[in-house]
Amino acid sequence: MSEERRQILEMLASGKINADEADRLLGALQGAPATATAAATESKPAPKYLRVMVDANDKHDGPVHINVRVPLVLLRAGVRLASLIPGPAQAKVNRALHEQGIDFDVSQIKPENINEIIDQLSDVSVDIDQKSDDVKIKIFAE
Repeated sequence: MSEERRQILEMLASGKINADEADRLLGALQGAPATATAAATESKPAPKYLRVMVDANDKHDGPVHINVRVPLVLLRAGVRLASLIPGPAQAKVNRALHEQGIDFDVSQIKPENINEIIDQLSDVSVDIDQKSDDVKIKIFAE
């Protein structure tokens, strides 16, 4: 085993890098992507925005067009800020969410989890059509 390979595995074991980063580093040592996942990541650009589009025809107000583009960097920043919430405040937030019928634990928000979600967003596309043709909603990553 080469010294570089040993160092990468030691960084992985100590938690300094995650498995994907170790995979990329090992692939770089071999001169090619280590797995098909790494190759797919290189060929497909990561999404930068979450887009929500709504086209509707309101009976009273007429046509309504909504087009929201949220930078995913904002989502990552929010996750980092959530990690700064003190324990007692997290418990209060969790109780308030539970009272509203939302079963979610704020303490489980971790930056590495959000990165996994964002990495998978490139495959997300949601189209919602109501029974009438008056409302169309699209949610996707770009």
